[in-house]
Amino acid sequence: MIVLFFADVIGRPGRDLLIAKLSGLRARFGADTVIVNGENVTDGTGLKPSHAEALISAGVDVITTGNHVWRQREIYRYLSEQPRVIRPYNFLASNPGRGVTVVDTPGGRLGVINLLGDLYLYPACSPFEAVERALEELEGVRNIVVDLHAEATSEKVAMGWHLDGRVSAVIGTHTHVRTGDARVLPGGTAYITDAGMCGPRDSVIGVKKELVLERFLTQMPVRFEVADSDVWLEGVVVEIGSDGRALRIEPFEEGAAA
Repeated sequence: MIVLFFADVIGRPGRDLLIAKLSGLRARFGADTVIVNGENVTDGTGLKPSHAEALISAGVDVITTGNHVWRQREIYRYLSEQPRVIRPYNFLASNPGRGVTVVDTPGGRLGVINLLGDLYLYPACSPFEAVERALEELEGVRNIVVDLHAEATSEKVAMGWHLDGRVSAVIGTHTHVRTGDARVLPGGTAYITDAGMCGPRDSVIGVKKELVLERFLTQMPVRFEVADSDVWLEGVVVEIGSDGRALRIEPFEEGAAA
């Protein structure tokens, strides 16, 4: 099975480029399934149902989210109705939606778990505790990808080691800066601390740079807006063997002009 994972999609620029490029990239990599982190799809914060449906119509199989998932109120009911869009498993069980899903792909069944980091993001419980319950829900599913949406690199690295040999991949999201540590751990789990972002590089992690600079220089409140120049797609390709263990993980990037 080949999994194509796209990092945090930032606003309209990231969304439009992903929709335009997805079919070609899926064919180029021979992907059996596509996972997208949709945490920032709508105006940089959250996800509207219409934008989720546009991504699904373009060929996305699963959309994960993170700490901004509740920013768009329209998503509440949608999360309970659309199994292919998930929110962090370690929110309250009473919250809308689900934190795990299973999709059928040409390469077999794939389970996807969405987790939120504990450090600085304050979910209802630790992702290390929650992932055990999520794995119980996926009993019998051989191929499993975990999206850990977290601030701290230490927490992500620790989760990679904690799940090594138990899941096919642990992919970090949230910081919008791709890290250089993609590898397959000894137990057969593909790992990267952060897959990066799908959005404008002429920015500060997706936001117009002049607005971020104003905030830092003046220490006064500033309304952030998504930038729109030099847009790139970033993510990873994970190849999973018949035993559910990863064979390789490779970062990729694709610009608008490619």
